[in-house]
Amino acid sequence: TLLRDPLGFKAAIDSLAAPFAGAGIDVVVGIESRGFILGGAVADRLGAGFCPIRKPGKLPAQTLRESFNLEYGTDAIEIHVDAVTAGQRVLVVDDVLATGGTAKAAASLVKQLGGTLHGLAFLIELDFLQGREKLAGEQVTSVLHY
Repeated sequence: TLLRDPLGFKAAIDSLAAPFAGAGIDVVVGIESRGFILGGAVADRLGAGFCPIRKPGKLPAQTLRESFNLEYGTDAIEIHVDAVTAGQRVLVVDDVLATGGTAKAAASLVKQLGGTLHGLAFLIELDFLQGREKLAGEQVTSVLHY
């Protein structure tokens, strides 16, 4: 897999981080679960902090929750209430942009905490699902498009 290939993994992280180099990103937010792996490495490349967004009930301290619609129901994600402070420049990272519901919820959480959402970065974007449309007005970058 990509994660086991040192050169491929490095290239993937470099590609995710490059559009945001020099942008003054303070915090990278990674969405459960591959977003933790990618986001942590991107944060390191950018000299930023890292915080996770997880499914409900998984984080140990006080959280803020955002629900979103799925094709057949609803889901939710949470972030620690102190993960982002007012004015911090934030980059959201995940492995795949599909329908955009999770990414839109993550963006909302960042903004509710007072963070400035600088962008969202994805390793893969499934263009045919049109998830980018849910993120209209946001800077969205994807390394690979299918």
